[in-house]
Amino acid sequence: MFNLFVMQLLNGAQFGILLFLVAAGLTLVFGIMDFINLAHGVLYMVGGYVMAMMTGATGTFWVALLLVPPITLVIGLVLEVTVFRRLYDRSHLDQVLATFGLVLVLSELVKILWGSAPLSVAMPEMLSGSVPLLGPMRYPIYRIAVIAVGLGVALGLWFVIARTRVGMLLRAGAANRTMVAALGTDINRLFMLVFAIGAMLAGFAGAIVSPILSVDPGMGDSILILTFVVIVIGGVGSVKGAFFAALLVGVVDTLGRMFGPILLKLVMDPAAAAQAGRTLAPMLVYILMAAVLFWRPVGLFGRRAAR
Repeated sequence: MFNLFVMQLLNGAQFGILLFLVAAGLTLVFGIMDFINLAHGVLYMVGGYVMAMMTGATGTFWVALLLVPPITLVIGLVLEVTVFRRLYDRSHLDQVLATFGLVLVLSELVKILWGSAPLSVAMPEMLSGSVPLLGPMRYPIYRIAVIAVGLGVALGLWFVIARTRVGMLLRAGAANRTMVAALGTDINRLFMLVFAIGAMLAGFAGAIVSPILSVDPGMGDSILILTFVVIVIGGVGSVKGAFFAALLVGVVDTLGRMFGPILLKLVMDPAAAAQAGRTLAPMLVYILMAAVLFWRPVGLFGRRAAR
């Protein structure tokens, strides 16, 4: 049982890393721009499809992985200039409707280009093995690599945000964007930078998960919902909050789905426990969100920003 717990804990950490990569850019969009972007999950999906396309075109996983970030960055910039920039001064309802419409358009475009059937990306041979855990269980090397890469990206983001001038502007914009604009910063250029970073990170997340999960037109929808949960728990505008909240959500969701039915069997009939476990497990992250908001309404690392 302990070995199973360790394995699921690692699975939860890996899932949390993916959530963080998607949530990091989106929380900056919320915090700095006060912009509701329901199309952010589409960039995660596009990253997966670009990875599948580039892998097929180049025949090499590593070359394709290097190409995904700049390609998704350019896609994000194009969307910012052509669509999102026109919505900054509109109401949140307009932003929700427009970005939801963009989700539908891009999803249909993906189906036209690649079809509705799921695509798969071959795992690189050097990362296709597994390493032993405690006892007879083994854990895939690729999943460990995903965790390591995600932690490296998180460390890089921390350095940029905490130690560079660009990071200073991002932190200042999250705290008070009006003051940043008044001090002479080109706020439109800052918005473009935020969207570019968010698009690149989301696309990269879709790329590295493609050998584990199938690439399909709906893959961005489910992760977007959990990304919003991560942002609310961590605090709007806080990359550090997004990191810790993503790991927390990933672990709670993974362990809840695995061990919830097992624990319920201690007090319920096995059949009823299995049914109740399947019903309650997806609710755990939302219960966690409600508990965090009850204790700290602005999230774990959030603060009330002056606008």
